[in-house]
Amino acid sequence: MFENLSDRLERSFKILKGEGKITEINVAETLKDVRRALLDADVNYKTAKEFTETVKQKALGQNVLTAIKPEQLMIKIVHDELATLMGGAAVDINIKGSPAIILMSGLQGSGKTTFSAKLANMLKSKRGKNPLLVAGDVYRPAAIEQLKVLGEQIGVSVYAEEDNKNPVKIAQNAMQYAKQHGKDLIIIDTAGRLAIDEQMMNEIESIKKAVNPQEILFVVDAMTGQDAVNTAKEFNERLDFDGVVLTKLDGDTRGGAALSIRSVVNKPIKFIGTGEKFDAIDVFHPERMADRILGMGDIVSLVEKAQEQYDEEEARRLQKKIAKNQFDFNDFLSQIRQIKKMGNLKDLASMIPGVGKQIKDLDIDDNAFKGIEAIIQSMTPDERAHPEILNGSRRARIAKGSGTNVQEVNKLIKQFDETRKMMRLMTQGGPKAMMKNVRRR
Repeated sequence: MFENLSDRLERSFKILKGEGKITEINVAETLKDVRRALLDADVNYKTAKEFTETVKQKALGQNVLTAIKPEQLMIKIVHDELATLMGGAAVDINIKGSPAIILMSGLQGSGKTTFSAKLANMLKSKRGKNPLLVAGDVYRPAAIEQLKVLGEQIGVSVYAEEDNKNPVKIAQNAMQYAKQHGKDLIIIDTAGRLAIDEQMMNEIESIKKAVNPQEILFVVDAMTGQDAVNTAKEFNERLDFDGVVLTKLDGDTRGGAALSIRSVVNKPIKFIGTGEKFDAIDVFHPERMADRILGMGDIVSLVEKAQEQYDEEEARRLQKKIAKNQFDFNDFLSQIRQIKKMGNLKDLASMIPGVGKQIKDLDIDDNAFKGIEAIIQSMTPDERAHPEILNGSRRARIAKGSGTNVQEVNKLIKQFDETRKMMRLMTQGGPKAMMKNVRRR
């Protein structure tokens, strides 16, 4: 995500390296490169021009402090303006109502149906809602079945009328159904087209008038770049939607839509989709996105993802086991599974400041833990609970059972032993004790 733009901006700032102060000449040269980088990322021309002009005015009005280099100051100004360009702050979704109604809109292929299920899952698990998904796409083959399958996977009811081809009537009937069955949130998936047409726009306008939704979300594929912004403009003129959802931000997107859409339609980006899994949905935070674009990582989002998987009671139990040197392979396997739940490994690593650039060309396989899991699962319950009994013959059996070799099994056991020792030192004497032990070695 945004890798090309990040590289281009980094090269632009290097123009100021070694400069003693900011001048009109070196600022103009830097921003010429920044504007080119934005245009190459498919940012709207007018947006890119206004952005660089604003940065120029702010940069020339700054006195560079002795402790701050011109390059650092320019990065700070660009960062703040990028965040402002994308909206400045996160904007919450409106789910007040009895029931609250969310109407999804967008072109075919934008990911509306999948995102509807992701949103339902998120609002159910994090906001305590009891949602109802409504199959309002009566044209696309298998659209109703797709929503039913997704609903079943996340444990959310789906309202559908297979023989009814009137999406307005379906939406109205769904409202009655929701009230009768105690649903406090309705998410209506609507039909899309391959391009904007009058029939589609009239239909979704009619649904809007019939159900009076609290929230209308426009779902757009971020990989369509500037076309996404043009589509958003046309939809907004007809629907006056409340917010934008950018899907497929995990793909080879240049970032133009994320940077342009707010300034063109003056509506906030509320959510982003970053993968196929149901939890691959994030609230859009402009400042954090600016951090990531400029290669500063996103440690806040990383911590939030960790906290979602964090079980306080389990942590206390684990701490006691570590203190008694009883941390075993069952605990190790449990920790691996928690990390996997947090999402794509490369995305997680890129959130750590300074790491993103280092790993951009590395192929980090999401199945990296499979070999470790296979080895641990090939152990008997007694072996997992008592690693000290893993002698040569047991290791040979485990290697055979896991499809690995004895060297790989030995390597894992060695890593496990070192991890266990370090964890115990941390619980006993903190970092000082750990460092003292390291120096002895």
